[in-house]
Amino acid sequence: MNEHRILVVDDEEDLCEILKFNLEMEGYAVDTANSAEEALKLDMSRYDLLLLDVMMGEISGFKMASMLKKNKDTQDIPIIFITAKDTENDTLTGFNLGADDYISKPFSLREVIMRVKAVLRRTAGLQAQTPEQISYKGLVMNIPQKKVTINGEEAPLTKKEFEILLLLLQNQGRVFSREDILAKVWHDEVYVLDRTIDVNITRLRKKIGEYGQRIVTRLGYGYCFECE
Repeated sequence: MNEHRILVVDDEEDLCEILKFNLEMEGYAVDTANSAEEALKLDMSRYDLLLLDVMMGEISGFKMASMLKKNKDTQDIPIIFITAKDTENDTLTGFNLGADDYISKPFSLREVIMRVKAVLRRTAGLQAQTPEQISYKGLVMNIPQKKVTINGEEAPLTKKEFEILLLLLQNQGRVFSREDILAKVWHDEVYVLDRTIDVNITRLRKKIGEYGQRIVTRLGYGYCFECE
């Protein structure tokens, strides 16, 4: 039996039940809610993944996701948006809110199940750590010492490279735009070109060896660690 618990939030009751049935057939524990208001009454922190419809009543899926990301108890829950809207702006909004994936209706149930498995596999790769250390397989970041090792060998990262890697690794699967990275890593420093981000990412990929390929470029959106 799969230990992962999933919450499906969609105002189409039939769709909720279909997704619930098929995901339970895959071994997941599944709950449903027909509105964001209904979902927010639940203990959200117990879920390993949300399948979240965008177009709902007073609280949209985007608004609900934004609320969850502001709460430390729910900010790391992976989210897959499901929506009939598939414009580039909607997709960009979803990823900027920290979405791990985005599925447009109509979709096949097989596609949903494959994407659920992929997101859960990615997020499971980020191991629970003490606050002083975070790691992904053989890549280990010692946060107080600002030190990175790859399979036991130290990688000589600059301060900015270290901060970029830490941001991506702590938010595995989430896409960060260049503007996001500039704001979080460079803060209010002197004017920095977007090209600076690309240069630092290129150098970072080389320095972390086999894990460099885990930093994925989402054309038109930005960068993420271990997203498909």
